[in-house]
Amino acid sequence: MKVTDKGYRNRWIALAFMGVSLLIISLDNTVLNLALPSIANDLGSSASQLQWIVDAYVLSIAGLLLTMGYLGDRLGRKPTLMVGLVFFVLFSLGAALSISTGMLIAMRAMMGIGAAIILPATLSILTATFREPRERAQAIALWAAVFALGMGIGPLVGGWLLDSFHWSSVFYINIPVALIGLIGGYYYIGNSKTDKPRKLDLPGALLSIAGFFALVYAIIQAGMDGWAAPHVLYAFGAAVVLLGSFIILELKSKNAMLPLHFFKNMSFTGANVALTLVSFGLMGAFFSWDNSCNPCRVTLLLRPV
Repeated sequence: MKVTDKGYRNRWIALAFMGVSLLIISLDNTVLNLALPSIANDLGSSASQLQWIVDAYVLSIAGLLLTMGYLGDRLGRKPTLMVGLVFFVLFSLGAALSISTGMLIAMRAMMGIGAAIILPATLSILTATFREPRERAQAIALWAAVFALGMGIGPLVGGWLLDSFHWSSVFYINIPVALIGLIGGYYYIGNSKTDKPRKLDLPGALLSIAGFFALVYAIIQAGMDGWAAPHVLYAFGAAVVLLGSFIILELKSKNAMLPLHFFKNMSFTGANVALTLVSFGLMGAFFSWDNSCNPCRVTLLLRPV
C-alpha cells in the first residue's frame, strides 16, 4: 500500500485538495434543503418527491460505499478519486439543468454514485500517504473536521445562494469546487493501491448494495407513509434477509469485502455507532414538511420526518 515519494513530499498539499473533494460531498448533504420551496414552485414537486430529491443522493452513497471503497483499493485510489470527481461535476451540471422532478431525482442519485466513489478514496489515500502514526492521526482529524464543516455550512451556503440566484445555483457551485479538487489532486495526490488485492467479492458486493438500498428505502418511506405500511415492512424484511446473508457470507469468505473482525475493536465499533446515531438525528432534523404551508416550508432543527 505504498504511495510515491512525490506524493509523500506533497502530503499536506494533497490533504488540502482531498479536503476540497470531501467538502462538496458533505456540503451537498445539506445545501439543498433551503432550495426545496423554490424547486417545488418551479417543478411542481410533491412532498414525497421533495423527500426523494434529498434522499436519492444519500441512498446511492449508502448502497455503494463499501463496493466503491473495495474497487478503489484494488484498481488504484487516485484514478478512482478522479473518476468520482468527474462523475460529480457532470451530474451536478445535469441537476442544475433539470427540467422535471424525475430528472432531478435521477441526477441526484448519480451524484450520490460520484460521492460514494470519492469518500472512501480520500480516506484510503490519506492512510496510505501519511506513514507516521502521529501525522496520520492529525490528518484523519482534519479529514473528519472538513466533513463536519461541510454539513454545518450547507444551509448557510444555500441561503446565501438563494438570496441572489436561482435554485440551480446550489448545484452549479459544486462544479468549480470539484474542478479545483480534480486539478489539484491530479498534480499533488500520489497514487496507491493494495499490494496484494483480494479477489472481487462479487456476492458480498451485490448483497451489500441490495441490503443497504432496502434498509435506507424502508427508513425513507417509513417517514412518509408510516412504519406499519406494508411496503415499508417488506423493505425492512428484505433488508434483514439481505444484510444477514451478507454478514454470514463475510464471516465465511476468505476474500471478504468487509472483514468483520474490525468490529472486535471497541473504539472502531463505538465510533461507527456514534456516527450513525448523529447522522440519523441530524439528517432527520434538516427536512420538515408542513402541510399548512403553500407549497412547503423547510425548517432547521425542528422535528424528524
